[in-house]
Amino acid sequence: MSLPLLPGYSFNKNVSKAGGGRRGPQAGPGRAGQAAERSREERGRSWKAVRSRPAHPRRRGPRASCSCCVTPAREQFGAWGDRTGRTYCPLGKEKFHKSQHWGFCNHVGMLVNEDKPGIGGEPLFGRYLKPKYSVFPRGLGSDAPSWVAFDKQVLSFDAYFEDEVPEKNQELYRIRHCKIYFYLEDDTIQVVEPQLKNSGMPQGTFIRRHRIPLPPPNEDQFYTIHDFNINIDIVLYSRVFKIYNCDQFTKNFLRKMGVVVNPPGCCPADPYMKERKKTLDRMNPFRPYERFDTLRQFLEHDGHVLRFYCLWDDSESMFGDPRELVLHYFLSDDTIEVKEVIPANSGRDAIPLFLNRRKLPKFAPTGIYHPGQITDRTILNVFGELVGNRGRCLLDNCKIGALKQEFYKAEDLKIGTIINIWGRKVLLCDCDEFTKQYYKTKYGVVDFTPIPYKNPPPPKVEKTFPPYHGYGSEEDSLCSCLGLMPKPPQKDFKKFMEKDSFGLVSHVLRFLAKLDTEDCVDKDRRFIISYYLSDDTLSVYEPRMRNSGVLGGKFLERGRIKKPGQLLFKSEPSEFYKAQDLFVGAHVCFNGHVFILLNGDEYAFTYMEQHADEFPMSNIEIILKKLKAIGSPSAREIKLVFASTDPKHTKVLDYETFRDVMMNITNGKLTEHEIMTIGRYYSVREDSDADLTFLLALAQEQLKKYTFEVFDKMIAMCIYKDQAKIGLLPSSAVRTLCKSFRMPVSDDLLRALLSKFGDSQEQIDYRKFFCAVNWRVNQVPPFQALTCPNNEDVWNYVAPPLPVKCVRYLPLLADLFGLEDQS
Repeated sequence: MSLPLLPGYSFNKNVSKAGGGRRGPQAGPGRAGQAAERSREERGRSWKAVRSRPAHPRRRGPRASCSCCVTPAREQFGAWGDRTGRTYCPLGKEKFHKSQHWGFCNHVGMLVNEDKPGIGGEPLFGRYLKPKYSVFPRGLGSDAPSWVAFDKQVLSFDAYFEDEVPEKNQELYRIRHCKIYFYLEDDTIQVVEPQLKNSGMPQGTFIRRHRIPLPPPNEDQFYTIHDFNINIDIVLYSRVFKIYNCDQFTKNFLRKMGVVVNPPGCCPADPYMKERKKTLDRMNPFRPYERFDTLRQFLEHDGHVLRFYCLWDDSESMFGDPRELVLHYFLSDDTIEVKEVIPANSGRDAIPLFLNRRKLPKFAPTGIYHPGQITDRTILNVFGELVGNRGRCLLDNCKIGALKQEFYKAEDLKIGTIINIWGRKVLLCDCDEFTKQYYKTKYGVVDFTPIPYKNPPPPKVEKTFPPYHGYGSEEDSLCSCLGLMPKPPQKDFKKFMEKDSFGLVSHVLRFLAKLDTEDCVDKDRRFIISYYLSDDTLSVYEPRMRNSGVLGGKFLERGRIKKPGQLLFKSEPSEFYKAQDLFVGAHVCFNGHVFILLNGDEYAFTYMEQHADEFPMSNIEIILKKLKAIGSPSAREIKLVFASTDPKHTKVLDYETFRDVMMNITNGKLTEHEIMTIGRYYSVREDSDADLTFLLALAQEQLKKYTFEVFDKMIAMCIYKDQAKIGLLPSSAVRTLCKSFRMPVSDDLLRALLSKFGDSQEQIDYRKFFCAVNWRVNQVPPFQALTCPNNEDVWNYVAPPLPVKCVRYLPLLADLFGLEDQS
């Protein structure tokens, strides 16, 4: 029984058994007898034929092998053979394929499998495989990746290494200090050698940042955090580094990782640097220099500037006058610059600086100095011309021949001090807050009383405009007087956008009015006055009345109307009617026609009450104060009047009775509008079920027209959005949901319905809302549509109802005169 042969191994069929070769896989017992009976000549011819056969293109050598061909795969398989040359594979091995390392991902060639480098998927000899599972238990530590969890966290170790110096007799080695940085995010290492002055060696980054392999025989692995500690030696590319200390963060991190930190060691001193330091200490310069250290002052006071407001009185010179200056003192280098404040229309040229930035001498001008007379250092000629016409100069530390100059410092500048700016006497009058804080902190100065230095402002000339000439509007004529290039008058666009009509909000105040006349025909005419808040315009419309003899229709075109009693041709702008001039009971004159305002619509009253700060006639607080001032002396009588008016003690009066009582109490000091405001404030509110039924009828009519029936889906979506499961959603959320389902209801009608179903916090019971609008389940009887003509000219006049029907007088008396028993 023979073992299976390795794939790829072949035997030469033309070689006999006597020749030492093996038969091919098709050779049988019969063929073996025939081969033994062959003659030598046939075997010789076969041998020659084999030798004369050309070499195989995939085989090396001049000819093919005559015996079993052993390929390199034999060594990788670990195959073994017998003395006859037959090669066998280990028992149980079934896979002999070459592992695929490269593949394509998104049509890009890349390394796809590096864990199976050998034949049959087995690792190569000496290869270290990464563990499939982590050594740490699951659930401990952070789930973030290392480059996020350890971002910008670096371990710092202090180390040194010995560098041999074979080419010098003075030293045999050097101790070179370095820093080893271990980056936790990617296990990279960087070695940095601090730079020493005059070391003669390139220093800085000794080993750039990358992953460093372990020394042999573990060069296939890399250094990790567990390979570092104090007082140990590590080998980085055949160079031994001695770690003797680390920072506190590194110690804490190593302890958290379970590493027992060794005690810190000491670093030996470099013998060459010790000898060099001794030599440098014995050396004294022949020319000692004086050091001017201004870097510290610059770093401490860079950007710190003291500011003083000054006055230079140049009145003594011809055509001179007092001039305002601003002095800047730079603390970084003790320099000064001066700027001039040039007023408008002064006739002076605008120069950038009155004095360029430089040090300001105290005694200037002092004349012109010779070149080289002002220097930072002075020298002395020791021998003069005695020794071969050659002198010897030394640095003069005493500065015998130096020219002394005094410059202005920060301590010389104070409020009230007169300084010399190149012959000009300048008075320091005031300073800014930073300068005050600086002098208070450093010098203890607390008195910063300013000196008045500014000239009084010239009297303001009042502009006078020519009178209005009558052509165009007054604003347009005024614009031609404001500039050489006339511009059209600008309208209040912001007010127009805020007060323009949109949806159910019209921003139009409408009042019912009549003519103030004794004419029997005109006194029965009624008018509707509309005031547009967007542009302060007015329009008057007269409803048609049957058999009145008046045509009716538009009475006054929309526009701004001037108040009566003003001159036509004048310089001052005219006064026009405002919204505050219109209230119930007011007398207004429009182009010679005097109107009395009788009533207003609900929107007008509501708008004026919501903006009570703009309309004093609708401000209940002002009205109550006014009424309290009138009725305080006769509070008991007022209570008796209200009690006698209500004999049945219903605590409610109809509006007409309440109005008569208020007119008698105040003797006409309250206007009709103020009485209406009181009545509306203390009125008996009627139930709004009729309005809700009307709105539901309109909504169901539109929904029925478009066969909208997805109310169950909308309720399900509301339940999904109701995370608190309380059955309530904000009004805005329900409105958005209706829009997303394309509910065929107009936006104005939808807003009105939501306002009816909303509570004080604008929360809506969505089940109740959608059940109410469901025309399949809760059908509301339709209302009869009102036939309103489109043309306003044929609109029949109907007197508006009173704004209030019943008034509760007991809360009014309680607010005016206190809580008492009124029964």
